[in-house]
Amino acid sequence: MARPYSEEFLLNLKDLNPKRLGVQLAKLCVKANLPAQYVAEVFGVSRMTIHSWFRGKAIRDKNCTRIENFMILVKEGLHDGQLPTVTLLESKKYLESNVSNKI
Repeated sequence: MARPYSEEFLLNLKDLNPKRLGVQLAKLCVKANLPAQYVAEVFGVSRMTIHSWFRGKAIRDKNCTRIENFMILVKEGLHDGQLPTVTLLESKKYLESNVSNKI
């Protein structure tokens, strides 16, 4: 079951290097209310891998382009008003229908 981001994570996020792709991804996912568990499912990686990316750890080249494409789609969703979602179920449905097959 997906969980919302912890207060500790949200506080630490502002201190991380904003130039790192994973940190940019984290900030966008928080803004769009997309839980790490569901984002992990989109990328076919573990939730822990997503959290490592979110904290600025190295990302394999094969995932960088997918993350960039994901971020474009999420930014479009924010611009169009489809995001942020209100519930976790809405988040899951949004990712399944608007993102999973496009990255």
